[in-house]
Amino acid sequence: MKQPFPFSAIVGQDDMKRAMILTAIDPTIGGVLVFGDRGTGKSTAVRALAALLPPIHAVEGCPVNAERLADCPDWAGITSDKTQEIPTPVVDLPLGASEDRVTGALDIEKALTNGEKAFQPGLLAKANRGYLYIDEVNLLEDHIVDLLLDVAQSGQNVVEREGLSIRHPARFVLVGSGNPEEGELRPQLLDRFGLSVDVASPTDIDQRIEVIKRRDAYENDHTAFMVRWQAEDGMLRDQITAARVALKELKTPEQSLRDVAELCIALGSDGLRGELTLLKAARAYAAFRDDTALTRGHIRDVAPLALRHRMRRDPLDDAGSGTRVARIVEETLGA
Repeated sequence: MKQPFPFSAIVGQDDMKRAMILTAIDPTIGGVLVFGDRGTGKSTAVRALAALLPPIHAVEGCPVNAERLADCPDWAGITSDKTQEIPTPVVDLPLGASEDRVTGALDIEKALTNGEKAFQPGLLAKANRGYLYIDEVNLLEDHIVDLLLDVAQSGQNVVEREGLSIRHPARFVLVGSGNPEEGELRPQLLDRFGLSVDVASPTDIDQRIEVIKRRDAYENDHTAFMVRWQAEDGMLRDQITAARVALKELKTPEQSLRDVAELCIALGSDGLRGELTLLKAARAYAAFRDDTALTRGHIRDVAPLALRHRMRRDPLDDAGSGTRVARIVEETLGA
C-alpha cells in the first residue's frame, strides 16, 4: 500500500494548506471546510495531512485515544496507565454510514456469545483527539448532521438505546469537502467550521504541468518521490510542533482585539464565533511564522479563511464572498 501523497508536494492551493496547518497548531479553531471543483486536490490534502501531523500519546488499548488513564471511559475496562505514541487519528465518515456506525452501538457478538451488554465504539470514538473527514459533506443526511452538531457542541458522544447508557469524549477537528454544484451546506453545520476555503483548478499552465509531473512521479517512481519530499514534510511537522509551544507565550495586544471586533462588525457576521475563530486563527498563524506578538498583518492574512462563510448574503453584490471579505478587510484594516 502506497504512502499518502506528501503534503509539501501539493502544488499551489496555498489557502487550503494554510487552513489545515492552522488547525493542526490549534485544533480548537474548529475545522476546515473545503469547497471546489472535482480534481482540485481536496481529498489528497486531507490524506497528506494525516501523514504530516505529529503523533500523540495515548493509553494503550483505549478506544478513545485518551492521554491519561483517568480520561478512559469506564466501559472500556482499561486498568493500565501505560501509554504509547500513535499517529494522530484521521477517520473517514462515509456518506452512507449508519448512526450506529458513527456513534457506536451494542456489540452483537458479545451479546449473543456471552449474554452481556457491551459497547462497540463507533467512528466518533476513533476520531477523538484527531480529525474526522467527510467527503461530499453537503450531501450528508440530516440526521447525521444533527448528531454531529450535538457532539461538536458538547465534545461528548452520548449513546442511550438498547439498554445502554454510554458517553465518551469526542473532540476532533472536522474537515469537510464538497462540490458547490451538488448543493449547499445547512447553515447550522456551516457555522461549525472554523475556516472555509474555496479551491479551483490552477489556470497557470506551468503550475498545471508541475502538478502532472509530481503526480506521475508519485505513481511511477514512488520510493524516490517520497524520499525527495520526506525532508520537506519533516521540516513542516517540526514547525507545527514548535508553533504549538510558541502559541502559549504569544502576546495579544489590546489593539488586535479591537481590530478583530471592528472587522467582524464591518462584515456583518452573526454572533461572536467569527471573532473568536479569527483571533485563534491569527494567533496560530503568528506562532507558525515564529512571531512573538499578534499583529494586524496576521489578522489580515487569515481573515478570508475565518470569515468568508459567515457573511450575510448581499443580493446586490455580485462579488464572491472571498472578494467581499478582502475588500472590507482593506477598508477596515488598511492595505
